[in-house]
Parts: sequence; C-alpha cells; structure tokens
Amino acid sequence: MILDHIFDENQPIYLQIVQRIHARILRGEYQPGQKLPSVIEAAMIYKVNHNTIARVYSELVRSGIAEVKRGEGTFVTTDREILRNMKKTSSETVVEGFLQDMRLMGYSLEEVYDLLNRYADAYSDKKTDEEKINKNDVSE
Repeated sequence: MILDHIFDENQPIYLQIVQRIHARILRGEYQPGQKLPSVIEAAMIYKVNHNTIARVYSELVRSGIAEVKRGEGTFVTTDREILRNMKKTSSETVVEGFLQDMRLMGYSLEEVYDLLNRYADAYSDKKTDEEKINKNDVSE
C-alpha cells in the first residue's frame, strides 16, 4: 500500500504494523495459509528496521494469527476459529471506539442510531447501484 510507511507517533510502530496486517487478513489480502512477506521484504514495505518486523511477526505468532514454518517463513494461520475471533474482536473494538467518540461529541444513542441508519441506507443504495453496474458489465 502507498501509505504503509506513515505512522502515528502516539502508538508504537510495531503495533500499528500488527494492526495493518490484521486488516489485510480481514480484507482477504492475506489468505489463511498464505506466506507473509519475509522480514526483509516487510521492512522495505513499511520502511522500518527489520528488528521491528521481527517483533511484529513475533506478536502475530504469539496471538495465533501467524505460524512459523521452520526454513519456510511466516504464514497466516489456517485456524478458522482464530480468524473468526480476530474479526469479532476487531469489529467490537471499532464499534466501541466509535460509540465512545460519538458520546464525547455529545450524541445520544438515539442520534447515533439515526445517523447509522441514514448512512447504512445510503451505503446500501450505493452498493445496489454498483451491483447493477457490475451485472450490466458482465452481461454485455
């Protein structure tokens, strides 16, 4: 990704990279069982020291998200339960943070529901339009 090397100075870089790799796994950019870039390749991608990436991979292995195959590299786990839990935990963290931010901005829960419903409807309409366009492209 173009901005892989831009980091928030208020959080350790290695944790930000762990989060980015989690996001790539959740989006399907890294599939279960897929080999992750080597430590050197990842250091070049994220423009960090290789020791930082070694720490990232150690954290991924410690959390069960990745597995090391001796002599082959580091791979995304094939354990679907771990991946489901990661997705659940990630979504809960996002929702919790969102609700806390909205509360800090003075929104009531009812106002948050209204906003979410409005945006969900707009998103659903947009997605439906995109699906129609894609169907037309395929059928022509």
